[in-house]
Amino acid sequence: MTKRNKNGGETNETCPCGSGAARRACCGPYLDGAVVAPTAEALMRSRYSAFVEGRREYLLRTWAEETRPQVLELDPEQRWLGLGIRARSAGGPEDEVGEVEFVARSRVRGRGQRLHERSRFRRVDGQWFYVGGTLLGKPPA
Repeated sequence: MTKRNKNGGETNETCPCGSGAARRACCGPYLDGAVVAPTAEALMRSRYSAFVEGRREYLLRTWAEETRPQVLELDPEQRWLGLGIRARSAGGPEDEVGEVEFVARSRVRGRGQRLHERSRFRRVDGQWFYVGGTLLGKPPA
């Protein structure tokens, strides 16, 4: 899902994950299936970007089989506003497990929401998967 400028070239669209990098140099290659995320944090960021872009298939493909829902419904009214990474534990290219604590902000039908979660990830055959998470702070509205 690359945006094009009026001359047909790619724009320098900033990645939705909040890294500050261009999408094509950040989460884009993961979302488009060109490569797999090398770290748990990279997968976390790409999954956030997938929510922003409505990429249900990517979310399901990167979800651990034992915890993956049969059906994933995305609310078309939800507008994602930003992602902040609070902490990370392990989850590097050589690790087998990792955790990422994040806060994701969104708006649904004019009402602000905040999701604060510590997500767990596992790497299998070189690919990271989201296993599950623990909600932190106040529950989402």
